[in-house]
Amino acid sequence: MSKSSKPTLTTEAGAPVADNQNSTSAGIGGPLLLQDQHLLEKLARFNRERIPERVVHARGSGAYGYFEVTDDVTAHTSAHFLGEVGRRTETFIRFSTVADNLGGPDAARDPRGFALKFYTEEGNYDLVGNNTPVFFIKDPLKFPDFIHSQKRDPFTGKQEPDNVWDFWAHAPEATHQVTWLMGDRGIPASYRHMNGYGSHTYQWTNAEGEVFFVKYHFKTNQGIRCLSSDQGAELSGTDPNSHQTDLLQSIERGVFPSWTLYVQIMPADEAADYRFNPFDLTKVWPHGDYPLQRVGRLVLDRNPDNVFAEVEQSAFSPNNFVPGIGPSPDKMLQGRLFAYADAHRYRLGVNHTQLPVNAPKATEANNYGRDGLMAANAYGRHTKNYEPNSYGGPVESGAPLSAPRPVTGYWGTHEAPQHSKDDDFFQAGELYRLMSEEEKGRLVANIAGGLAQVSREDVIEKNLAHFSAADPEYGRRVEAAVRELQEG
Repeated sequence: MSKSSKPTLTTEAGAPVADNQNSTSAGIGGPLLLQDQHLLEKLARFNRERIPERVVHARGSGAYGYFEVTDDVTAHTSAHFLGEVGRRTETFIRFSTVADNLGGPDAARDPRGFALKFYTEEGNYDLVGNNTPVFFIKDPLKFPDFIHSQKRDPFTGKQEPDNVWDFWAHAPEATHQVTWLMGDRGIPASYRHMNGYGSHTYQWTNAEGEVFFVKYHFKTNQGIRCLSSDQGAELSGTDPNSHQTDLLQSIERGVFPSWTLYVQIMPADEAADYRFNPFDLTKVWPHGDYPLQRVGRLVLDRNPDNVFAEVEQSAFSPNNFVPGIGPSPDKMLQGRLFAYADAHRYRLGVNHTQLPVNAPKATEANNYGRDGLMAANAYGRHTKNYEPNSYGGPVESGAPLSAPRPVTGYWGTHEAPQHSKDDDFFQAGELYRLMSEEEKGRLVANIAGGLAQVSREDVIEKNLAHFSAADPEYGRRVEAAVRELQEG
């Protein structure tokens, strides 16, 4: 091998990796396959990098509350907890920052996790999202690399602009989320003053078996409030626990935060011919195409009694569905169906679902899972640990949680399916053009402040090209701001 050539990327067993950008799927746009050893090894290895802190979303706060249905959505889903106007379901929510560790400040510029557990009568339903409707990447194979680029550098022990912006330079699809992150909503004033989004696309199925794809939007009833970069830096130094303090004190004094849930609903047969890939996590569905439809309201009215037991040990897995709700072919969602549950099995143990905050409340778990570290389900002589059996143990329902969907094509690593208007930059440009002149100025300053610290000119140029592709003015203004900082 010459000095100028690069070594071949391999699995941990030394086998060469043919494609490190696209997971193996059942045809173009189809669900991911369990046989993708590289994806599973990469995600499983990534989940085990930290003990015992969460690798991502480590810094968090939580609260209990309830969800109340205000509008009839039974035409679109048979989910019991959504089946009657006025029905209330107990909930637990965990808010979090993403990139920093457990000791990081609340007022950092970072997306915020918005993870919600519904304790329904048909089992726990976990909806795992963020305070942004999009994300940086659209294939889970790139997730460990993305997070590595945003976390502390192995040598310097701190976040490095070179790493952050180098990854984004090689991920043009991140331009939309970078524009969100570097804009005014990049630092919420508190957890109460931000929206929450399911971000992914999910499947709803009604009682007749009709299938719809949906996106969740939790709109804060407190109004959007954000901090500038200077305000965030000052607050991080004076009160690193600012968001935790705000949430705790507001609930304690009876000022209960609330959100109104809306959904966008797409009939399943419209997905294939939609002008861009509706399962691409880097894109939103324009409200003009699929308007917001109100569902209900989320209210937080009780603080945890023990932060470690109830917030730190809370576990959310997007594969916890209930009848009437299921996954979509969204690649990032498909990867997270495995990765989140696997992370909890590693971090908290295989019996983490028996912890009070994670256990069902409106029903009970009844299965053949046994033993393992900290097992509390001490089944005795009158129960069997296998199925089927002749001794009256629990049996399968025969009713799938959601409707089956057809798949076609050959297995292999495929790029995301291309629709007529698919583009990595258009929606980022749309977001930029929606901003006021003052908002644009702050966005440009925030981007330039980080990009000007990058040591490689080629990395700077690649990122500038992304902003220019989104909007020529956007690119010109960022470049001018970067050059001014470099010269100063």
